[in-house]
Amino acid sequence: MPNEVDYDDVQGLVRFAFGKMHEACFYLVRIRDVAAARAWLLNAHVTSARTLSPPPETALQVAFTVAGLKALRVPDEAIAGFAPEFLAGMNEESRSRRLGDLGENAPAKWSWGHADRTPHVAILMYGQKGAMAQCEAEFKGPSWNVAFEELKRLGTSDLGEVEPFGFVDGISQPSIDWEGKRTVKGDQLVYSNVVSLGEFLLGYSNEYSEFTDRPLLDSSSKGAADLLPALDQPQKKDLGRNGTYLVMRQLVQDLHGFWQFADKAAHSNPEERKRLAEAMVGRAMNGSPPEPYCQPIDGVGPDEKDLGYNQFTYDNDPVGVHCPLGSHIRRSNPRNADFPNPVKGAISHLIQTLGFGRKGLRDDLMSPTRFHRLLRRGREYGPGLSPEDAVQPQQANESESGLHFICINANIARQFEFVQGAWLTSTKFNGLSEESDPLMGDREPVAGCPQPNQFSIPRESGLRERLGGLPEFVTVRGGAYFFLPSLRALRYFATVGS
Repeated sequence: MPNEVDYDDVQGLVRFAFGKMHEACFYLVRIRDVAAARAWLLNAHVTSARTLSPPPETALQVAFTVAGLKALRVPDEAIAGFAPEFLAGMNEESRSRRLGDLGENAPAKWSWGHADRTPHVAILMYGQKGAMAQCEAEFKGPSWNVAFEELKRLGTSDLGEVEPFGFVDGISQPSIDWEGKRTVKGDQLVYSNVVSLGEFLLGYSNEYSEFTDRPLLDSSSKGAADLLPALDQPQKKDLGRNGTYLVMRQLVQDLHGFWQFADKAAHSNPEERKRLAEAMVGRAMNGSPPEPYCQPIDGVGPDEKDLGYNQFTYDNDPVGVHCPLGSHIRRSNPRNADFPNPVKGAISHLIQTLGFGRKGLRDDLMSPTRFHRLLRRGREYGPGLSPEDAVQPQQANESESGLHFICINANIARQFEFVQGAWLTSTKFNGLSEESDPLMGDREPVAGCPQPNQFSIPRESGLRERLGGLPEFVTVRGGAYFFLPSLRALRYFATVGS
């Protein structure tokens, strides 16, 4: 089949999370010597998405900022075809406002990702427990220090299945239609966790049944001969095909601040403290969704074997009594279809098309989730703390904890930036006011909302439980947009400018 995915051409991170490789580190580098950098890239054993048996014990992935492509002297005609968001960068002023990167989160305060601290290349290394030092030495090779200047080495930690706040993480991931069986015809009547391949890999059909813009080159262009043809324009060579965009952000988590806030609001009652913390997240600490609101998708209940807890919607909880409307998991994945309520036949479809039959006042306030899914590939860093330890005073010598957030998406604006700006940071999400995401939101005043530091928990009685004075629990300390190329495009980058 002409549109069959060549897994040997796709970097493995798109298909695998490398979760069984419990150690990882991420090097952010600038190109010091162009010729040496090209040679290193050509010789790098980048791990593909091909399934191997036995699976590899190490993995290497490589991604570039626009500054990195320019440093490699990639032709302007090729660079111009990339997404405007990638070309502008994450730290662009107006973009910072939309993403909520203000105050303590402002790029000027980042340790990397702005001015001369903007990396050219992200080199992601993964390995088995105890083998990371050897893995790094082998991947770097003798020419590393000639080719690159290290800006930052982002280490990671292995806290098991939980993130530093203590909640099971990595649960809600989309299921990618790698085989191209999904057909998108008109409206999606019910929520589905299956998402078109083109939402995560350039060069394939997306949820609009269209192809996302990417660099297309003339067949006669220098170095383009080995690139695959574009499926939608076969006369062109597709530099984007089998590649994608990688968003990386370093997020510092205030473990003491989070649990001490919950503890104070709970009057130091451990059970009440846990209830409030779980309400802000939207899940129990073990990852399970709160009962009994869970509405199974297509009759399939939560799968505890793989900690899925992912086969549900919010249809049975329209006002957020069991999972608050502004909780983190509800903001990051509202689990809605193109219509606010389940559609059961042509009459139901017509009724909702005309604007009738709503269960809740907020039913029509959000864009369908299928256009905004993210494939998360982040890793935690630093130590974790139990709630009991976190409510104690912070010690002067405690190490920083947080998340190296990494997500994969084919359209930065419609996916990452929409989720971050319209759902997580927005004080108007789901018809709310004076609330941003209780975990990820900033608390900077915005027009019409001078105090976005509230969190409300609906009750059956109709009276909301309201928490005020939320501090920022997460602070951005770095970030950048990268292009994760196909293996063919990687060779193109390494040779075309020479």
